[in-house]
Formats: sequence, structure tokens, C-alpha cells
Amino acid sequence: MAKQSLLEGKRILVTGAARGLGRDFAQAVAEAGAAVVMADILSDLVQQEAEKLAENNLVVYSVTIDLSQKQSIQQAVQQTVALLGGLDGLINCAALATGVGGVDMMAYDETLWDRVMNINVKGTWLVSQACVPHLKASGQGKIINIASDTALWGAPNLMAYVASKGAIISMTRSMASELGADNICVNTISPGLTLVEATTYVPQSRHDLYVNGRAIQRQQLPQDINGTAIYLLSDLSSFVTGQNILVNGGFVFN
Repeated sequence: MAKQSLLEGKRILVTGAARGLGRDFAQAVAEAGAAVVMADILSDLVQQEAEKLAENNLVVYSVTIDLSQKQSIQQAVQQTVALLGGLDGLINCAALATGVGGVDMMAYDETLWDRVMNINVKGTWLVSQACVPHLKASGQGKIINIASDTALWGAPNLMAYVASKGAIISMTRSMASELGADNICVNTISPGLTLVEATTYVPQSRHDLYVNGRAIQRQQLPQDINGTAIYLLSDLSSFVTGQNILVNGGFVFN
């Protein structure tokens, strides 16, 4: 089966899609045949990115979403379903990653901690909650939650982010247990440090740590993750649920 047809007829929502991993997920999923809605709080940017993809004869739309506001989430999902005529899959990629580290646990700001948890964990739950009725109606719904391999090796000076991604992995398992009866598969992808806008602030020493510690010793790119996402959204993975799939070149193992 050709990659271009793996998601033919699928309707997919991608959050955090204005840039970085989310933007690349949206492009890859659309190129695999799906109709895609790109959602982000950066409304102008996500609209521009969606229009660029649509110019290449891909079926791509955009909506605005604020993961800190339940009403915004519900409205974005409603708009998505109206645009696509239903929903078959969701990639929860939106998260706070830039500017959330660099200090140890004793000096970490409590307000920032709460904001990271509110966006990364609660926001992922609320988006999933809003999508579940539509995914159930599709007959074979798929949810992919994006975590991080930092949750497995405990990256220092990044505690709120690491804790939030550990929560994503655990929440995925609970969601999978609950939603299996509705024929909805829920899985996690945990990338390693990837070259995107959100990681430009990361010190070179941390990049070197990753590259030198990987079985495949090179920088990780967004396209390294796309194939796993397409697989998990496709019918090929219809008996795969509750899993955390590491895509990090062998830096750390499950």
C-alpha cells in the first residue's frame, strides 16, 4: 500500500500545528491522503501554513484553539467537524516547550509549573474529551498524544515539562483502557530532541548529549517521526492501543 493512500478518506485534527512538529505532522498526514485541520493559538500563522499546504492540492484547513480555555477547545472541535464532515483521528501535539526549563527544582516558578500542566496535560485531556464523540461515530477512531523521551530518562532542569510528558504517557494508557470499547485506539509517540523552532533555545551541549548517546548518531528531524504517526492513524494499527512508541534514534529505550 502506497504511503499516499494510507490515510485516504481519513479526517484528522492536529493541534499545535502552526510550526514545529505539529506543522510537519499536518503536512505528512495530508500528503498521505487525509483531510486535515491545523489548530493553533497562533491564528494568523496557522492560517498561513494551512493555505501554503492547500496550494499544493492538499485538503487542509485551519482553526484557532487555546488549550487553556475549554470553550475555545470545544469551538475548535466543532469547527473541525463542520469543515471535515466528521473526525477519524487526532494528534495532540500542542504543548508549552519553549522557555519552560533551565532552572533546578528548588528555583522553579510555581506559576510557570501550573501553566505547563494546564496546557500540556489538562489541554490534551480536554481536546481528547471533545473529540471522543466524533471519533466514536467514525467507527475506528485514533488518538495520538505527543510526549517526550525526557519522561523516561528524567532530563534535569526541565522538571515541569518532563512531569507533564510523563503524565501524557500515563494518561494515554488510561484513555486506551476506557475508549477501547468504542473502538478508539490511543497511543503515545515520544520523540527525542528534534530540530524545530521550539528547540532552538536548547544549549548545544544538550544537542551533543543526544547525538552522541544515540544508537543512530545524528540530529533528529521532524520527518523521522511522521511515518510512526501515519501508521498509528491508519487501519494498519487497528489493534495497537495504549502504547508509548519511542522515536529517538535509540537514545533511551522503553
